[in-house]
Amino acid sequence: MPTAKAKPTDLKEACVQAAHEVIAEHGVEGLSMRDVARKLGISHQAPYRHFESRDHLLAEIMRRCFADFALHLDQRPPSTEPHANLEGMGEAYLSYAELKPLEYRLMFGTPWPEPAQHPDLVKHALHAFDILRDSLRRMHGDGPGRRAQADLDALFIWSTLHGMASIKQANVMQHLELEPDVMDRFKADLMAKIGIALAGGEATNSASEKAKR
Repeated sequence: MPTAKAKPTDLKEACVQAAHEVIAEHGVEGLSMRDVARKLGISHQAPYRHFESRDHLLAEIMRRCFADFALHLDQRPPSTEPHANLEGMGEAYLSYAELKPLEYRLMFGTPWPEPAQHPDLVKHALHAFDILRDSLRRMHGDGPGRRAQADLDALFIWSTLHGMASIKQANVMQHLELEPDVMDRFKADLMAKIGIALAGGEATNSASEKAKR
């Protein structure tokens, strides 16, 4: 049943909300400007007053998802201890994926519209990785090869967290026949193993630098 017609001043926000609902109901592939207009009970040309195309509308939705994600990460409890700071970011990352699974899938499971046309989307998307990378660069320092190692560690952590967040949303999880307490221990176990991997990498780097002296 169509919703009440939006006022002109509210039309942009109404289009974004309606598009979000269409995606929730039919997936990204089901999003069209005509369906957004139909849901709002307005002319099929009306959404074009604010969005040049379906991709521009999708880009705005994704930009808002990334901005919300960045805000969620920024609001995590601060810590001056590097490892605790990384753990806090990991917890915040995973909690966002659990709280907002649709937004998470839109950010990381949807092909982007042409990014050159949507610089704000790129800016907000990079924010999460830069938080992680900057923390690691402070840990590694600026010695030879340290910035590259920080990038490698950031990619390792991000891909590990993304793997957990994505697999928990997969339908196959309900068919794995896991032991009763495994899912309750999953996150803590993964975070602990990330810590072990990073500690092992730090020890290897330290030994390598000493051997060069």
